[in-house]
Order: sequence, then structure tokens, then C-alpha cells
Amino acid sequence: MNLLIIAIGAALVNNVVLSQFLGLCPFLGVSKKINTAAGMGGAVIGVITISSAICSLIYDFILVPLDLTYLNTIVFILVIAALVQFVEMFLKKTSPALYEALGVYLPLITTNCAVLGIALTNVQNGYNFIESVVAGFGTAVGFTIAIVIMAGIRERIEFNDVPESFQGMPIVLLTAGLMSIAFFGFAGIL
Repeated sequence: MNLLIIAIGAALVNNVVLSQFLGLCPFLGVSKKINTAAGMGGAVIGVITISSAICSLIYDFILVPLDLTYLNTIVFILVIAALVQFVEMFLKKTSPALYEALGVYLPLITTNCAVLGIALTNVQNGYNFIESVVAGFGTAVGFTIAIVIMAGIRERIEFNDVPESFQGMPIVLLTAGLMSIAFFGFAGIL
């Protein structure tokens, strides 16, 4: 039951994009088309889940025993950067169209503060390995839900008559704000 609460809390209640405002660059940049947004969501699910697992193991079995916990941010960044490189190579080989569609935003997962944020949050909350993986997966699913919803809305807005002063990024930011308010409604769940 505790793992379910962690997963739902990470995905909906404490949504990394709409509640914590982490990972906004790919959220705003890749959410123009649903297919691209879903591809980015899949890449983020892989990176966050695996990085949560590896960072938890490194923290518990290397940094804590050697009293090097002050290096956690640097070590976590290195782990995340290596994982993103693997994901980038994998997508380039298996799905060149998705690789091209994601463009510069794929390497930006390395600097996506949501990925580092969940690794540090797991340590701060004192999560064990399983809890870290569940929290990472829940966070990534929450990111994917948010970016796919935003992409769906942006695809529909594209064909609407939007006042000139709201065209482009203003309507996107207004939409993100309204989505954030809507996700705030999940706060009463837990």
C-alpha cells in the first residue's frame, strides 16, 4: 500500500511539472505533437526509473559507507548524463524518426532538473531501493501524463482562433497554468 501511495503521490499529487515546476524546458518544447510528446515521455520514464535505481544503490552502498554523501549531486549528474547517452544511442539506432523529432530536447534530458530532482528527493525522503524506483517511475509517468495532455491541447489550439496577443507561447503558458490548477485538485487524494 505504501508503494501505491508513493507512486500516485509522485505522478499526480506532486506532479514534477505541474506542481514542482521541474522539467519545464522539454515540457514546453516537445509538447507540440502527441507522438513526439509520448516519445519524450517514454525516454524520460526510462531515464528517471533507471537513474532512481542506480542513484539509490550508489548512495546506499558507496556514498553512505564511505561518508561521501556530500558528493551525491555530482555523482547523480554523472549517472544521469551516462544514462541519457545510452538512451540517445538506443533511439538513434532503433527509432531514427523519433530521434530526429526529439532533436535537441533528447540530450537536454541530462540537464532536466526533474531527473536530478527525483534522485535527490529520494535521498531526502530516505527511500529504500524499491521506494526510490517506484517514486522515480511514478514521477516519470506523471511527467508523461502532463506532456501528452499538453500536446493534445496544443494540437487542438493550433486550429482555434486565438487572439493575436495570446498566440504562441502566451497561450501555452496560460494552458500550463490552468493544467497546474487542475492537478492541484489531486492534492486531496492523499
